[in-house]
Amino acid sequence: MRDNDGPAVAPGMWAHSMTVQDYQDLIDRGWRRSGKYVYKPVMNQTCCPQYTIRCRPLQFQPSKSHKKVLKKMLKFLAKGEISKGNCEDEPMEPTMEDTVAGDFGLINKLDIQCDLKTLSDDVKESFESEEKKKGRIPKKEESKELIQSQHIEEKLGSGEPSHPVKVHTAPKPGKGADLSKPPCRKAKEIRKERKRLKLMHQNPAGELAGFQAQGEPPSLFQPKANKSNQPKSLEDLIFESLPENASHKLEVRVVRSSPPSSQFKATFQESYQVYKRYQMVIHKDPPDKPTVSQFTRFLCSSPLEAENPPHGPDCGYGSFHQQYWLDGRIIAVGVIDILPYCVSSVYLYYDPDYSFLSLGVYSALREIGFTRQLHQKTSQLSYYYMGFYIHSCPKMKYKGQYRPSDLLCPETYVWVPIEQCLSSLENSKYCRFNQDPEAVDEGRSKEPDRLQVFHRKAIMPYGIYKKQQKDPSEEAAVLQYAGLVGQVCSERMLLLRN
Repeated sequence: MRDNDGPAVAPGMWAHSMTVQDYQDLIDRGWRRSGKYVYKPVMNQTCCPQYTIRCRPLQFQPSKSHKKVLKKMLKFLAKGEISKGNCEDEPMEPTMEDTVAGDFGLINKLDIQCDLKTLSDDVKESFESEEKKKGRIPKKEESKELIQSQHIEEKLGSGEPSHPVKVHTAPKPGKGADLSKPPCRKAKEIRKERKRLKLMHQNPAGELAGFQAQGEPPSLFQPKANKSNQPKSLEDLIFESLPENASHKLEVRVVRSSPPSSQFKATFQESYQVYKRYQMVIHKDPPDKPTVSQFTRFLCSSPLEAENPPHGPDCGYGSFHQQYWLDGRIIAVGVIDILPYCVSSVYLYYDPDYSFLSLGVYSALREIGFTRQLHQKTSQLSYYYMGFYIHSCPKMKYKGQYRPSDLLCPETYVWVPIEQCLSSLENSKYCRFNQDPEAVDEGRSKEPDRLQVFHRKAIMPYGIYKKQQKDPSEEAAVLQYAGLVGQVCSERMLLLRN
């Protein structure tokens, strides 16, 4: 790590190399990366506090709007249908790249001067499109690269009971009642029955007991306990079967970006062209701005070391590009990090011609599903980190719609359910979410002399290094670093001092 003397609003450092456990511990203290630059907003000093947010995929249930996006994709794949009306995508999150730096121009300047800026009007405009990238559930493994195809038949649920329900009506005037049929039911009874069936469709467990507890008589239509009464899982919605003559074929491939795999190298130019067009159309960049070097520095370079432990994910840990292939060409790429306890979203870019597919939302749902799939083999990998939640920015509040989710307390670094945070955020931009006034940061730096320093090709504890230094500002910089990364990381990572 090379410490950077940036403004207090977002201290940062260049990470030459970092283990995935190091980065996991850092993001659990509010850090985030942009390429190889790692930064941490100082929450009580910035104008728009950025709270780390994570979703709990194992308990995730897609909302109605999420289901609409998934069904829209299925219609397009099955029949080539393009939804009419508003094709605007939900704003894609700008990971810290946009949040702190505003746009890619500022990101480029990090190579010359590492001074991150607070949010500007440009940043707010760029919020409309970035970071909801992600997701999917691989079924096939090719040389440690994950590929998945979508073979799906169109089955769009209407929300009505999946089994037929006959309602007998009163005989028409002039005709005698057929006594062989059940007696006619009152409209009120029919409405109650419909309500019961609807609730049962939404909540298959325990609903009958709930109705009877309220004095409701047992239904005349006792539903069978079959799969049709169960709400569809995220996987059911994503991987619904397509007809054999489907109009389109979608594949999602996870390729390692750092160090670059052969698949990544083979698709680099095509992926870059999608990025360039995305920047020019969505962010109005001039053609000469989204260069190959900027693309590489920002979205391909990563300090994370590739790790392939035997009990880890089949693709290993580290940094990846999740490529969305439609009919043999890339239409979107989600940049992700796979860490010991989570899939961390970094960025998303896509072909603007496919904005009507709401690729920001779709990719986020795919990555939530991908996290669930990775969890099957690696049980501790069970969270999906969505970057930063900015309650004071309407275009950034959408992340809170992926429930259940938690926000990171900026003082004690414990996770708090977002529902418990919202009322406080309505009253104040900056909040301590931990309600225990006695609670402290358990991972804080307690023994700074144990911090590891790399100086003049030698590794030494800070306690020895500081005896060789006469510059008083050096101690302040090192102690600030220790306080921000915490005791564990300060002993495990090497701080480069010139």
